[in-house]
Amino acid sequence: MAEDPYEVGSDGTQAFWADAVADVIEGRDPEDPIVIKGGVSPSGVPHIGHFNEIMRGYFVAEALRDRGHEVRQVFTADDKDRLRKVPRQLADLDWNIVGLGDVDAGALGRNLGKPYTDIPDPFGCCDSYGAHFTNLLKKSADLVGVDVEFVSNTQLYADGEFEAVTRRVLERADRAREVLAEYQNKVDDDYVPFVPQCEDCGKLTEGVTEVDLEAGEVHYVCADVEAGDQTIEGCGHEGVAGLRDGKLPWRFEWPAQWEILGVDFEPFGKDHAEGSWPSGEDIAENVLDIQPPVPMVYEWFTLDGEPLSSSSGNVVTVDEVLEILEPEVFKYFFTKNPRKQRDFSVANVDQLVDDFDRFEAVYFDEVDPRDEAEKALADRAYPMVVDDPRKERVRVPYTFAAVLGMTDDPALREDIARKEGHIPDDAPEWAVDGALARVERARNWARRTGNEFDYELKRAEMPAVDFDDDTAAALDDLADFVAAGHDGEAIQGEIYETAKRHDIEIGDFFAAGYRLLFDDTQGPQLGPFIAKLDREFVVERLRREG
Repeated sequence: MAEDPYEVGSDGTQAFWADAVADVIEGRDPEDPIVIKGGVSPSGVPHIGHFNEIMRGYFVAEALRDRGHEVRQVFTADDKDRLRKVPRQLADLDWNIVGLGDVDAGALGRNLGKPYTDIPDPFGCCDSYGAHFTNLLKKSADLVGVDVEFVSNTQLYADGEFEAVTRRVLERADRAREVLAEYQNKVDDDYVPFVPQCEDCGKLTEGVTEVDLEAGEVHYVCADVEAGDQTIEGCGHEGVAGLRDGKLPWRFEWPAQWEILGVDFEPFGKDHAEGSWPSGEDIAENVLDIQPPVPMVYEWFTLDGEPLSSSSGNVVTVDEVLEILEPEVFKYFFTKNPRKQRDFSVANVDQLVDDFDRFEAVYFDEVDPRDEAEKALADRAYPMVVDDPRKERVRVPYTFAAVLGMTDDPALREDIARKEGHIPDDAPEWAVDGALARVERARNWARRTGNEFDYELKRAEMPAVDFDDDTAAALDDLADFVAAGHDGEAIQGEIYETAKRHDIEIGDFFAAGYRLLFDDTQGPQLGPFIAKLDREFVVERLRREG
């Protein structure tokens, strides 16, 4: 009986969803190496949504390896697909996002309808458009430390890997039409499950006129193709294609990949679950006579509440994420239940880091778990997230790291972190270096979001300020209140009360605080911000002592 892709991984007896998936895979008694696959069409800038598929496969692969299996994790670049539209943004190999005005967009437009690997790289650095964006995805995996074998569909076709299965599909064209017609209305008696590539203009066309399997040939007319809301014009050429000179339609190509690569497990987004998976499963069983792999549906990510989309330009790349997060924090994000939609909020990554820090602390028994499930998940998943678990590792709280990022002096950063108790006296040097490395990431986050930490804190010397007697007295009172150890909300309230007691305009009193800290008349919400600073510094500065 086929597995329900919505249910695989939901077994409540396992602490970690990846182990529940591994149970299902082992239930089929597969031969090693177990093959886990993902795939994407390299249509534009790869973002964290594309990486979802790699990471879901990674955790299942790790779970199986822990059980003694040899595992092969592969990722297909579906790079023989046609370019259907010109994306709004592109990225060079250094992850610099550029608009179409920075490349030859006209060249892209002239190549609509051609396979990604037949389109020149807009940046001129890779063999093709498809190779360029596949390389970016490879770099993403390398940055996070995930070992994935990338496979080019174009190369598989060129090497003849698809030829036998293509021939079998065409031999069973009547059955193929019958099966696919259950899922697509456009399938009629003339439908042929093969997309030849025009030898004249290079576009993929659907204008098949005759199939001669004895000769291994498909005759065609290069006809117009509907691509979304536009028509890609064919050149009208009448030609003949061999079985390697084209491709299978996606609905057949996907199950063909399962056969060619021997796939045992493949996760996919809900778009495939509601479209390609049911037909792929049917085609695998009733056209190709193979067993489909164990499936699993994952929910999509959103970015700050909006859908991720390469074509529309709403993306955040892995490289961008790793400018503000450690790789292990990013990997931790994918340990969460794949069946729940999650929003990746750049503005709120401090909350994700706090969650990770707790996850790590639970693993090392440094904090009490909320329940048995939290402890079981940490014990199981943490070693897959952090390559080298070491209890001596030190994590500076992320927002405190952002505060430290408001000064450029590395020695001062370390001194403050030690005074505030965030770096133990006996911490080894490697742990200190690792802890302070978070500061630059938090600083990047502050600058990217323009949040309350995106200011230059004047620590080295006090700005030249001159206050009247009432303001000076009020600042002294506030210093006494801060010295007593109150939280940010209490300090914020006291700022208002102190201004009232000394008959000072509240705006003027806030400005006095900002001048002392930033040599500016505005800044973040003062009370909560002061509470995040080291108390000794704040008290001295309010008293104008240094």
